[in-house]
Amino acid sequence: MNYGMYTEAGNALIHGAVITARSVRMDWDQVVEVLADISTLDGFEEAYDTEVRMRVFAKISMETI
Repeated sequence: MNYGMYTEAGNALIHGAVITARSVRMDWDQVVEVLADISTLDGFEEAYDTEVRMRVFAKISMETI
């Protein structure tokens, strides 16, 4: 999955967050909070970028239809 992160490790981390968010039925505000938290980790600062948030939203929305 490509979420717009700069590395494959970043994309994998975000994909894990998406899977978790779906499995525990997080609402969007909770997902954004997780992305903000991830963005504080060294090497994953882009996790809160607009592009990443848009791709995460699209993935979560697409799979809930």
